[in-house]
Amino acid sequence: MLKTKLHMADICVIGGGIGGMFTAISAARHGAKVVLMQDRPVLGGNASGEIRMWISGAGTRVRDLQETGIMEELLLENMYRNPKRNFTTWDALLYEMVKFQENITLLLNCACCDATAEKGRIQKIKGFQLTTYLWHEVKAKIFVDCSGDSILAPLVGADYAVGREAKSTYGEEFGLDTADTHTMGMSLMIHCRETDHPVSYEPPAWAYDFPTDEAMNHKPHDLYAINTNFYWIELGGMQNSIDDTEEVRDELLKIAFGVWDHIKNHGDHGAENWELEWVGFLPGKRESRRYMGDYVLTQQDVERCTPFPDTVAYGGWQIDNHLPGGFHMDAKGGAHLQKRRLSEPYPIPFRSLYSRNIENLMFAGRNISASHVAFSSTRVMGTIGVIGQAAGTGAAIAVKYGLTPREACAQKITEIQDTLMEDDCFLPGFKRKISPLTQKATLTCEYGDCSALLNGIDRRIWGCDNGYFGKTNKSIIYTFEEPTHVNGVRLVLDSDLNREHTEGNPDGLHNSSVLFFPQSHNQTTFGFPQCLIKHYKIEVQDEKGDWSLAVEVENNHQRFIRHPLNVTAKAVRFTPISTYFSEQKNEDYGSSVAHLFNYEVY
Repeated sequence: MLKTKLHMADICVIGGGIGGMFTAISAARHGAKVVLMQDRPVLGGNASGEIRMWISGAGTRVRDLQETGIMEELLLENMYRNPKRNFTTWDALLYEMVKFQENITLLLNCACCDATAEKGRIQKIKGFQLTTYLWHEVKAKIFVDCSGDSILAPLVGADYAVGREAKSTYGEEFGLDTADTHTMGMSLMIHCRETDHPVSYEPPAWAYDFPTDEAMNHKPHDLYAINTNFYWIELGGMQNSIDDTEEVRDELLKIAFGVWDHIKNHGDHGAENWELEWVGFLPGKRESRRYMGDYVLTQQDVERCTPFPDTVAYGGWQIDNHLPGGFHMDAKGGAHLQKRRLSEPYPIPFRSLYSRNIENLMFAGRNISASHVAFSSTRVMGTIGVIGQAAGTGAAIAVKYGLTPREACAQKITEIQDTLMEDDCFLPGFKRKISPLTQKATLTCEYGDCSALLNGIDRRIWGCDNGYFGKTNKSIIYTFEEPTHVNGVRLVLDSDLNREHTEGNPDGLHNSSVLFFPQSHNQTTFGFPQCLIKHYKIEVQDEKGDWSLAVEVENNHQRFIRHPLNVTAKAVRFTPISTYFSEQKNEDYGSSVAHLFNYEVY
């Protein structure tokens, strides 16, 4: 008889991809006791070292829309500590963020196998941990399914959808005449690199043979086209994307090794010195079950940017619908894809993040309540990350008040939204509230006009900078009419969300290991945002008018920072001392630009 270990939690998260991680982290940071059950040995899902897909989101396609909150925290940490974008370091960073977060119990290598539900409410789930041969049972108040495949749906009877809807279902332009159960396929990534010597390649006997581009369905495979990757090694859309995964994986491996054989041995691809460095054995899955919530996001919502009173996240990735045929479809003219670019962020409502028929079930990831067409935009990991932070924050607030997710949406949505914005999440159409203590104080600065620091928008957006262009060694000061207790300081610094001033490959994990890069890129140390304030200090003034140092940070590498102070002060001042750019160029700090979006006291 195998042993069973029982865990009691406020919130149980199933699935440790980006959505599950951010759900768990945000819930834990807001005081909830969380158990995160992940069936793999590493975290990150499609972004992990097992699959190696980079994180894309709204900011990848639309200017000024890079995701912030936990997402920017993670990407900046990776850019700072992992300048060569090594996947081992990346996997360790993902592990660190969860494992050492207070209030989270992490169960790796543990697959959810069973669940118990009564009267439309989940009581507990059960998972098997392969490394210990233990059964783990988790009882919780709220369960958040971030498994991607929506494992809890068939176990607890939650409503879900599979496949492509008919036009008649939601009136979508891209809907079908007749609905079907086909999905987007799954892809198997491969990495290659250029060496300084010829490298031969002998494919395995079981690999497919593609002697011509036509045999390979004209898929793009220019080694020097850095905007291309092997996403088109994709199958499974015509099969059951859960039941048939092993069979699909086997076919993808035959294709992958056959593709490399084509590049190396059939025609001149400039690949003489290139070698195959890595082939994934775990396909990256795009689509399977999608839960049904109180609201189903549609193509119209994505394209028209429908405003919602319960907005908690946003997307901006294009409608990017991979047709089910995958690799077997000819790539000429993009015939294997259905695309439509977006120019604005679209809101995502809280009602799309909880089940319509299981009262304590939420979800975050590629399984939210969306039509197949809308899902083709929401499915990318940048969007999944902000959805995860929204789900975790909403779940923690629901637990705090003893509410179901639906009740929290009805009664506490303003608190959920305010908390997300306070945590540096962007919500289209909403402004963050300025702290009461800041409103009581008088704001002055030694250079320029710093009033934009208090406009409630902490990023460039819609043609407005929304920030303050100050100078290093010039202070920003809050003064009180009388000595006042100050709990802390909130800062939002410019981390170059558009990555315009970052040398090397700019995106956080984008192309983090060499795919199609020539050797000149192979040893690249990727850059870090040069505009970010690196060195700063915070001082407080006592009743006598004397200033003392409260905080000095000499090596900051984050955009969003809270500093607890717990002091009584007549004034508080923030002074930027240097940026990454000014230190690198050894400039006169007194004339260097310091750009930030928020400085408040609370």
